Amino acid sequence: MFNDKTVLVTGGTGSFGKQFIKTLLKRYSPKKIIVYSRDELKQFEMSQKYNQKCMRYFIGDVRDRIRLEKAMEGVDYVVHAAALKQVPIAEYNPMECIKTNIMGAQNVIDASIKCGIKKVIALSTDKAANPINLYGASKLASDKLFVAANNLAGNRDIKFSVVRYGNVLGSRGSVVPFFKKLIADGVKELPITDERMTRFWITLQEGVDFVIKNFSRMQGGEIFVPKIPSMKIVDMAKALAPNLPHKIIGLRPGEKLHEVMCPKDDSHLTLEFEDHFVIQPSIRFTSPVDFTKNSLGETGKPVEIGFEYSSINNTIWLSEDELLKKIKQTEGNE
Repeated sequence: MFNDKTVLVTGGTGSFGKQFIKTLLKRYSPKKIIVYSRDELKQFEMSQKYNQKCMRYFIGDVRDRIRLEKAMEGVDYVVHAAALKQVPIAEYNPMECIKTNIMGAQNVIDASIKCGIKKVIALSTDKAANPINLYGASKLASDKLFVAANNLAGNRDIKFSVVRYGNVLGSRGSVVPFFKKLIADGVKELPITDERMTRFWITLQEGVDFVIKNFSRMQGGEIFVPKIPSMKIVDMAKALAPNLPHKIIGLRPGEKLHEVMCPKDDSHLTLEFEDHFVIQPSIRFTSPVDFTKNSLGETGKPVEIGFEYSSINNTIWLSEDELLKKIKQTEGNE
């Protein structure tokens, strides 16, 4: 699908962007891969490793629509991974979060339409479902913008979809490297917010593979949600340091006990496929779409009314051994 195509990744120097680009270079022969981000040091460091002829590095911010339009000239596909993601920082700097995550999302949409992009996938988060913090609320607004963008496109040959998943093993913001650093520093106990807390978990490569597959699946307007395992944070801590005691520190501002990816209030829009869910748009597009059958021929069926896909009611759970195996695989891919 990506052979002889031009792909632009916003936030391309982040954990996802680097793994996505590494995978494209390994599996396909793209015409160009454009890294679009605002950090010149990260771009320089990345260009030392990924210096193939197809690579292009654009300094730019998603807040700058004109720069986005320049970067998107001749581009076929866009992955929008740029975002302010730290919950406490977003709470302390709310307008900066809104400028990047919401206004930046609209800039990506407008530039994509103007430049004739074929397909756009925006990355979301479980925190966008029933959000209780600004980061989650801003990503929910972004999700809504990308879904509604399919109406803005009119008769143009462009599709917008969203991919939503949980915590990523191997990403910079994951609790795993945080715990591992504490252990390496010789701490006497690991901080646990609440013994009941659960989270969804996915490896960086699994997230990348899911996004790549959804470029083939997408018809425009879907929110794709993978079926991934849950794990208690306390069990994760035990797996990483079996002999270390835990210190309960309580929930931080804007933090949930359990995360949700398919909210109960969206159950009338949710379809279940073999290995993923699709949340259909709540608005009507100019051209009706049957989301029960995707572009790969996979078929889905409606979930029961009141169904909720959360990290506590999940049917798939990660064991301590499975976690350690995934961490090892993740470190081997770095």
